[in-house]
Amino acid sequence: MKIRNLILMILAAATALISCDNKDQSQPVPEYLDVNANNISGKWELVEWNGSALEAGTYVFLEIVRNDRSYKIYQNLDSFSDIPHVVTGSYNIETDPELGAIIRGVYDHDSGDWAHRYIIRDLTKNEMYWIAKDDPSFVQKYVRVESIPVE
Repeated sequence: MKIRNLILMILAAATALISCDNKDQSQPVPEYLDVNANNISGKWELVEWNGSALEAGTYVFLEIVRNDRSYKIYQNLDSFSDIPHVVTGSYNIETDPELGAIIRGVYDHDSGDWAHRYIIRDLTKNEMYWIAKDDPSFVQKYVRVESIPVE
């Protein structure tokens, strides 16, 4: 009888330990980064626009350069061929006490300012969200990529 009670106690303790162990395996909390030229520099792909994936065959890649605060956009949203439309320009990041980091830009070739200023949210090592300051329903999700396949 004592052996049976001992085995039951061991099984109960093991079950309790396994239950506690499962709680520790929950989703890790993302490590959010400060929004600055260093942390957003690199190559990014637009993967969602207003909560939806881009239409098959379309793409937008963004290359952000830290040193001179320039960018290149490779996209085929407004082109009728396999040749990407490349847009270049410069950007600036400012901080609003209530909204956080806001990025704005200027296009090269006399095209003027970007249509929106964007609040950058949830910046991690591998993804970020841009939300139009003047239209919070306009949301873009970017993920970091190793290379831009259409350069």
